[in-house]
Amino acid sequence: MTVTGIITAIVIGAIIGALGRLVVPGKQNIPIWLTIVVGIVAAFIGTAIAGAFGAAETKGIDWIELLLQVAVAAVGVIVTVSLYGRRGIRR
Repeated sequence: MTVTGIITAIVIGAIIGALGRLVVPGKQNIPIWLTIVVGIVAAFIGTAIAGAFGAAETKGIDWIELLLQVAVAAVGVIVTVSLYGRRGIRR
């Protein structure tokens, strides 16, 4: 993977993470870096799911793949908020 590929993954992950965070109602008390990590992981998982269904190889914008990535990011944000929130409660 090249430096350009890594930077692209971070930018796309940040966008996917932010969209996933917007879909989840309420306030999420997680740092932005964690949102970016969730977005990057969600982008890879969403792409894998779309590939399994044959939806990743289309001409133009892959709307189905994008929707899957955002949905996976939303689930990831929910899981991360619940796990990260528990960390703050323990003292």
